[in-house]
Amino acid sequence: MEQIPRWNLDSIYSSLEGEDFEADMKALKTLTEQLKTHISGCQDLRDFNAWFKTTLDLMQTTWDTIDTLGAYAHALLTVDTSDEKAMHGLNKVDEIALDVKAVYVKVLNAFATHKESVRNLINNDESLKRYAFVIEELLEEQRHQMSEAEEALAADLNRSGTDSWSRLQQAVSSSSETIWDEETQERKTVIQLRSMAFDPDRNVREKAFNKELSIWKLHETAFAYALNGVKGTTITLDKKRGYKDPLERSVKQARITDTVLEALIGSIESYLPMFRRYLKAKAKLMGLPKLAFFDLFAPVGLTHQKYSFDAAKEFIIENFSAFHLPLGEFAKMAFEKQWIDAESRVGKVGGAYCTSMPLRKETRVLCNFDHSFDSVSTIAHELGHAYHDKVTSELPALLRNYPMTLAETASIFSQFIIFQGALKHANTDERLSLIEGFLQDSTQVCVDILSRFYFEKDVFEKRVHGDIMADELSRMMVDAQKRSYGDALEETQLHPYMWAVKSHYYSSGLSYYNYPYAFGQLFGLGVYQLSQDYDDFGARYDQLLHTTGMYSAPEVTAKIGCDITTEEFWKKSLDLINTYVDEFCQLCDYKE
Repeated sequence: MEQIPRWNLDSIYSSLEGEDFEADMKALKTLTEQLKTHISGCQDLRDFNAWFKTTLDLMQTTWDTIDTLGAYAHALLTVDTSDEKAMHGLNKVDEIALDVKAVYVKVLNAFATHKESVRNLINNDESLKRYAFVIEELLEEQRHQMSEAEEALAADLNRSGTDSWSRLQQAVSSSSETIWDEETQERKTVIQLRSMAFDPDRNVREKAFNKELSIWKLHETAFAYALNGVKGTTITLDKKRGYKDPLERSVKQARITDTVLEALIGSIESYLPMFRRYLKAKAKLMGLPKLAFFDLFAPVGLTHQKYSFDAAKEFIIENFSAFHLPLGEFAKMAFEKQWIDAESRVGKVGGAYCTSMPLRKETRVLCNFDHSFDSVSTIAHELGHAYHDKVTSELPALLRNYPMTLAETASIFSQFIIFQGALKHANTDERLSLIEGFLQDSTQVCVDILSRFYFEKDVFEKRVHGDIMADELSRMMVDAQKRSYGDALEETQLHPYMWAVKSHYYSSGLSYYNYPYAFGQLFGLGVYQLSQDYDDFGARYDQLLHTTGMYSAPEVTAKIGCDITTEEFWKKSLDLINTYVDEFCQLCDYKE
């Protein structure tokens, strides 16, 4: 039986108890104290230029250090949520992070005190001009800061408040299990049950779906209090910081504008009939009057080829290299150096992510490989994130800090490369299966994401008036799904507990972590279409990724000729999806 790889973290640190980890922990404390001392002298400056540059250097080195330490401890915890040493290590990093956050508040206050001098220096020093946008962003953030004492208290309370609620959701959802087979007493985790949504047998999918719902039902009270805790805290802090609501803060964090968000959401809403046409065609193909929620991921056509991990590796490297050689070479290196943890096991979190360790200029990818094409696509997606980090790895921390909207560009782009590569060699039945898989993903990233956006907006509006009980959260979730999926799904077989499933809801630092996926999907497809117009697209692509942390999203995208403030831009990507909906309906012999 093939051994699915686990990642190797030795080049990051030897262990949580290793001298190298402890040395960086000490270095972090020293850097924090140095920065604190340095900032305290900002009232009596004889050489402002030197002071400012030293501040930037200290701040960015501090960030890189804490990000590397935190990413390492978090990586260990996510492959074994019962690992007490990893939890302790992460807590130690979080404890120092409180001091870092407190100093960061002081840094922003110092910049605001000397904002005219800061702006003059940025405008006149060639080495600093590239910081112009991010410095203005920091000054804007400072205008939304509470007092230093309040910010310190909020950061401290987050550790035992919202952060703990988030970890509770992660721990329960990764470890909960139920009896699958009464005769054999075989048990399955909720992650395993959710992966069975891809099973070709509808009876298996329905059984897994109902078992999964029973688990969420069992823990619904805990999840409801966790969600209320996170959202309540977010509302309180955002109001105290002068934001109209959490969506205003989210838009600023995403480096977009209300106009961009409205254009994005509006374009998706106008194309909902297209997505519903695909879902109805799939129902016809499956011999069903309508799809249930547990049919969304059902394979159709020829059952997807089962990939060994080695086959997946070679397929990704080959297709990446054919499109952009540096991308293929990077993927090859990531596989060879064991940067990917692909084995699914008890205690490991579900889903997938990519994490960066900036001090080492390395990344790591977590996924749960199940030999399907979807798993291959997921690895490609996460390697896209990793390549993005590689392209920006030589930049200082402030200029590497790209928003969550643009963070999905390289990942979606990489996924589409793999999809196109698979289509080239597919026969008719395989093509049906592949196109349906692409439309599955597109429907999730546009339609389901839209339902999550509706739901979260509704939650914030209702949470202002008090706690929302579990049954009400489930009703709101179903209402949001009805609004997005419309008449394409059976209304009695929706998923009322998606609010418990998705960890994105349980972050006070990133509200509305849903629409950025739709942004990334449609922008990534738009960039792919542009690739056909330039012989030197690879270089242009790398330059695009290189600048994602330096400007607002409209400015970054405008540099390659995209106007994301209009629905017309987004509709071009939706039109690309529509070509595959048309082909799918033709292959299914479906007509409305």
